[in-house]
Amino acid sequence: MQRDPILVVDRDTGETFEEVVLGEKWIRWAYQNASAKPVEKLLFRSALISRLMGAWFDSRFSRGKISAVIEDLSIDMSEATEPTESYATFNDFFARNLRPEARPFDPSPSVIASPADGRVLVFPELAEDVFVPVKGYPMSIRTMLPGIADRFIGGALAIVRLCPADYHRYHFPASGQISAAKDLPGALHSVNPIALGAGPDVFGENKRSWTLIDTDTIGSYAFVEVGAFGVGSIINTRTSGAVEKMDEKGYFKFGGSTVVVVFEPGRVQFSDDLVANSAKGRETLAKVGQPLATAI
Repeated sequence: MQRDPILVVDRDTGETFEEVVLGEKWIRWAYQNASAKPVEKLLFRSALISRLMGAWFDSRFSRGKISAVIEDLSIDMSEATEPTESYATFNDFFARNLRPEARPFDPSPSVIASPADGRVLVFPELAEDVFVPVKGYPMSIRTMLPGIADRFIGGALAIVRLCPADYHRYHFPASGQISAAKDLPGALHSVNPIALGAGPDVFGENKRSWTLIDTDTIGSYAFVEVGAFGVGSIINTRTSGAVEKMDEKGYFKFGGSTVVVVFEPGRVQFSDDLVANSAKGRETLAKVGQPLATAI
C-alpha cells in the first residue's frame, strides 16, 4: 500500500512536520486496499460502528484510555480548565474546556478568527462551486450546502481539520445573527487525507450540520460541522439568536472531524501564510482565535 506522509506547517514555528495518525495502518488498509471495500461500506457508510464507539467513549470504562492518549499525542493539559483525573469518561476529556487565556484573539470586527484548533486549508476564490482538499478529489459546495449554496458561488472557503489531539470545541469566527440552521444525515467517512485521496465525497456525503450567520461586516457566512468516523455526535450548543466572535458554537465527541467556513464573494482576504501554504498543498496547524482572514 502506498504511504504518502501527511505534512503540516506549524503556524507558530513555521516548521513542517509529519502528522501522527492514530490507526494509520488500519485507515490505509480500509481505503487503499481493494479487498477492504465491503469493510469500508460497513464501517463508513453505516453509523452503527461509530454509534457503538460513541457509547463506549461515553461510558466509565473508557476513562482508562485518557492518560495513554495524552502521552501518545503529546497533549498539553496545562491549557485545560480541569485536571486529567477529574474526567469521568473519555468523551468528557475529549470535549474538555480550555482556559480563556490559552486561546487569545483580536476583538476587532475586521479580523475573522479561526473557528477551531486544527489543520487549515484555504481557498481564496472558488472556481464556481469547486474546492479540492489536500490529496483529495474536486468537491462542490452545492453538494455540501444544498439549498443555500448559490450565494457562495465564486466565494471563499476555509477547511479546519481536527485530529484526536486537538481541542474539540469550535467557536464563531465573527459576530452576527443566526438566520438558519439544518442537520443533514449521511455517511461517516474519515476526514483524514488518506481517505480523501481514496475518492469519497466527504463534504457532500458525510453527516453534517450547517448554520447561516448574517453579519454587519462580511455579509453572510456558512459554518459547517462535518461528522467523521468515530464521531459520536455533533453537539451544537448555540443554534439561534445573536452571537459574538469567539462565543462557543458547539463541540464534537470522539473522532477526527472538520469545520468548514464558507464566505460570499469579495468579502474576506485570508491571512497571507494560510494562502501561501495552501497554494503549495500544505495544511497549516492553527489555533482557535488566531487570525483566519480580514474583512474586505
